[in-house]
Amino acid sequence: MWCCPRDTRPRRPGQVRATPFTTHTRRGTISKPVRVNERIRIREVRLIDEEGTQLGIVPTFQALSIARERGLDLVEVAPNAIPPVCRIMDYGKARYEQSRKERESRRNSKAITIKEVRLKPKTDDHDLDTKSRRAKEFLEDGDKVKLTVLFRGRENLHPEVGRALLDRMLDQLGPYAIIESTPRLEGRNMSAMLAPKKQPQPQGATASQGQAPRPERPREQGATPVAVPAGDTTTVAEAPGEPTAD
Repeated sequence: MWCCPRDTRPRRPGQVRATPFTTHTRRGTISKPVRVNERIRIREVRLIDEEGTQLGIVPTFQALSIARERGLDLVEVAPNAIPPVCRIMDYGKARYEQSRKERESRRNSKAITIKEVRLKPKTDDHDLDTKSRRAKEFLEDGDKVKLTVLFRGRENLHPEVGRALLDRMLDQLGPYAIIESTPRLEGRNMSAMLAPKKQPQPQGATASQGQAPRPERPREQGATPVAVPAGDTTTVAEAPGEPTAD
């Protein structure tokens, strides 16, 4: 299959070359080149100027001449149209604005992390309370929590033991979480999924103080919520070997 040779000519001041943009589909990622200026090799285009005004169907060389006179670029924005639609714009500035918006979007959207808390059918009351406190910290930090009971050997013959452990954990974490999935068997394990409630801490602070929400909570009033450090990458809370005093 023939393809156009790579453009190795030196660029004039202000000239930009075509760069691929990315299209995400269910089957993967597809990169398509954006044709700019001399790379638009068709006879005529439907032209739109930098103000959004349609100038009609004009020869490509004329559209390119208009863009050069205005110190801008000719960019193909709708290659599948008949004829293709091109727009006069500052292509470098448009790429910068698009990348800036994408960075802001990624910055504002917080990735949801799933933390897993693992239990065993023989987990005692002290270890269960430790696990519950750990799961509460994850929920207060805005993460989802997956509670998993690990069955080994013949322990899977008594799933009601794991169900009882998960029910106790769900009762303890009820004020801080929304139950997304109830306990169910997944192979040899039993698990349940919890999601954090929306802003549980500010609501609790407001109710306890009986005042309107403040920008900062006074240090001497109320309990300080436990927060997970920013650098903590632990995703599994294992049961300690021996009970330890709080």
